[in-house]
Amino acid sequence: MTLTSSDLIGAWTFVDWVITSPHGRVSRPFQPNPTGALIYSADGLMSAVIQAGHRPRFASDDVRKRPDAEKAGAFDGYFHYGGTWTVHGVQVVHRVAWALNPNMIGSEQVRDVKLEDGVLILSADESLDAGTGVRHHALTWRRHAPAALGARDRPA
Repeated sequence: MTLTSSDLIGAWTFVDWVITSPHGRVSRPFQPNPTGALIYSADGLMSAVIQAGHRPRFASDDVRKRPDAEKAGAFDGYFHYGGTWTVHGVQVVHRVAWALNPNMIGSEQVRDVKLEDGVLILSADESLDAGTGVRHHALTWRRHAPAALGARDRPA
């Protein structure tokens, strides 16, 4: 498969995130019912967001006055980064400019790409601390269909 930038440009809806540990254990972050979007713009910007389907609302709208534990819970149920992107062979490289996790800023996130029938799978291996092995991440996205949005999610 020859991958070009035009293959990825547009919006993608999150389907699944599977993490396989070195011992074969499988986990799926943000379950049950996670949601998210991946956007690749024609001018080279990208943004990826995934959130847990069960994120509780804050007890009040003033987030700065919420207890640290409540804010940490919101952090744990949300993932985001964005920046620029380029295609190299059968990989896409995300150069992170902003992220919920500040340790990702300035990094390059290289993803293997599999694209078939409107389904995009981005995968990568992650080396674990202290040389304890490698975890494999596979994130599945489906080409965005506007009808998939609920009425409350559509712009007025």
